[in-house]
Amino acid sequence: MKEHAHHHESHQHGSDMNMSHGKTEENHATHIDHTGHEETFRKRFWISLLLSIPTVLYDPMIQEWLGFTMPYFPGSRWMTPLLAVFIFFYGGLPFLRMAIPEWRRRRPGMMMLISLAITVAFGYSVAALFMPGQMGFFWELVTLIDMMLLGHWIEMRSVRQASGALDELARLLPDTAERIEEDGSIAQIPATDLRGGDRLLIRPGTGIPADGEVEQGESEVNESMITGESKPVFKRPGDRVIAGTINADGSLRIRVTATGQETALAGIMRLVKQAQESKSKSQVLADKAANLLFYVALGVAALTALLWTIAVGLNVDVIARVATVLVIACPHALGLAVPLVVAITTAMGARNGILVRDRMALEKAREINMVVFDKTGTLTEGAFGVVTIAAVAGRSDAEILTLAAALERDSEHPIAQGIRKAAENRNLIVPEVVDFEAIKGRGVRANHDGKAIFLGGPRLLEMIRLDLPEELMTFQREANQKGETAVYVIENKQVIGGVSLADVIRPESKRAVEELHAMGVEVAMLTGDSNAVARTVAEELKIDRYFAEVLPEHKDQKIAELQRQGKRVAMVGDGVNDAPALTRAEVGIAIGSGTDVAIESAGIILVRSNPLDIVKIIRLSRASYRKMYQNLWWAAGYNIVALPLAAGILAPYGIVLSPAVGALLMSLSTIVVAMNAQLLRRAKISSDQNEAEKGRILAAAQKQPGAAGHHAHHHTKAA
Repeated sequence: MKEHAHHHESHQHGSDMNMSHGKTEENHATHIDHTGHEETFRKRFWISLLLSIPTVLYDPMIQEWLGFTMPYFPGSRWMTPLLAVFIFFYGGLPFLRMAIPEWRRRRPGMMMLISLAITVAFGYSVAALFMPGQMGFFWELVTLIDMMLLGHWIEMRSVRQASGALDELARLLPDTAERIEEDGSIAQIPATDLRGGDRLLIRPGTGIPADGEVEQGESEVNESMITGESKPVFKRPGDRVIAGTINADGSLRIRVTATGQETALAGIMRLVKQAQESKSKSQVLADKAANLLFYVALGVAALTALLWTIAVGLNVDVIARVATVLVIACPHALGLAVPLVVAITTAMGARNGILVRDRMALEKAREINMVVFDKTGTLTEGAFGVVTIAAVAGRSDAEILTLAAALERDSEHPIAQGIRKAAENRNLIVPEVVDFEAIKGRGVRANHDGKAIFLGGPRLLEMIRLDLPEELMTFQREANQKGETAVYVIENKQVIGGVSLADVIRPESKRAVEELHAMGVEVAMLTGDSNAVARTVAEELKIDRYFAEVLPEHKDQKIAELQRQGKRVAMVGDGVNDAPALTRAEVGIAIGSGTDVAIESAGIILVRSNPLDIVKIIRLSRASYRKMYQNLWWAAGYNIVALPLAAGILAPYGIVLSPAVGALLMSLSTIVVAMNAQLLRRAKISSDQNEAEKGRILAAAQKQPGAAGHHAHHHTKAA
């Protein structure tokens, strides 16, 4: 019975996880294993129900009302009281035990009300056995306990199903791993024995047991269970893989970088657990309402006892009225109203790549009227991409890009990477060059087909004293106005073309801004880049306001400035340089954190670098809030009608509620709350994209075989 002792507080937090043994009694009281509860209440319900049948049938009151008699045998008159006593201690004792912590902490609530109701019914019925002319209501006591057990069983089942996020995540990790030994042999070992630095073989169709880096092989990996991104992600040497994701049809050899509690999956599980255990304003309100309802119920019960005793004298009907009031006022549904919604919300968020560290942050998200994005790596890729290609007469864009890529074949410079990626996306065949030479601070040169080829910016043109041809002047002017980086291809001391590069805007960013505008939310952008770059991005995305050339340490001042103007701000940043701003904002959202989930400054963490997930957060917050308050109103509001009925206000018209009917109504209220919470799963939090938009994003993503995730580079202008 010990596992039941603190059940009520488990309602208040909706957690289905055990706390560590080192917690205080009160903290331990708040988090109970709901799976154990469900099984216990299911078992006790069926046994109690089975024993309740003869208990009810052998009750003299029932036989008198329904006009039948049961077979007589010696001691049959004691059948009802004896079975009722057993059911009270077997089915009712869990409620008595769970009332003890409420009593000790002086926080009366549901368990004390249930305990009071069944104790009053039990005490009077036992006393009535020894009082001439009085009949107890053992049959109502056992049916009341049956209803309470049924209600708790259904509740525990709902909470377990809703809180399955952690179980789902835990099941993602394979139990074994194939380690590559020093002699090249393969050893199958338990995943728990893995250590950092181990080399693993990941066969097609198997799960990845630890975080790591691909050393050999290429394959697509399904990361949807971690990131919410449905499209498989292509992996090649140098890319990171996440524990719990599923390898597709290629074979990979990876080097383990994190195991056990250090993996991204473990971090996500900690955040889900933390979110389910943290309190919100709605939960505090529910706790206060449950506490208040206890005193209201006691007051109504006392008044009922007084008025009925005055009217008809102290008899079984008076006790029945009092018990019914106490039963029907149980804030059982109230205890479930918020935790169940929280559990479902947390699970929905985790499946969509939204990790909630602080439930208050998610609750505040519905009130946000301005979202401030950090530019680099959030609205943009954080990597150079080709924007425009220009060529002189007689030359093609493809030729210019091919020569540029040939010169940058072996360079790791961001500009070189952007040029090579653009050539890959266009399936260009990049030729070999010879006599390669880097010209420090100016560019590079090499020979191709017996011709000297240069690639560099304006300083290279100065060095070799070349002027731009008239055909490229417009290209240069537009690149300067937009803050883009321009490099030029020179062949035999003639400028034959140019390539402009910029931090590529994510294909999802424009859609995200449009969605936020449609929801009545303003969008602002913070960046340390020049005004020209910021203006270009803001104009393309139709952002309402932008702040350029802002140092990282000054970003939080801009947030404070917006708050002084009455804005309720959500700040979206990378969680490192943006930490002060994330803390300053009403809601801090760390985006692009990927597998780094240990970010203390943000209330919400996004696994993916997808600005559209901000729209999901606000929609999820609004849907969750609606369900919480619908449940709170139902759970507390039905008492407005039920309590007067329980007290017997309609008794003059022949309408009275028995304790068992009161228990049924209370259980129905719990079921209604549970069903309403489950409807949250149908809430639409993803954006509706037309097929053309989806196709464009997918096409952009598919063009980059080495993408380390969900980054779909946008080269439509170059194309």
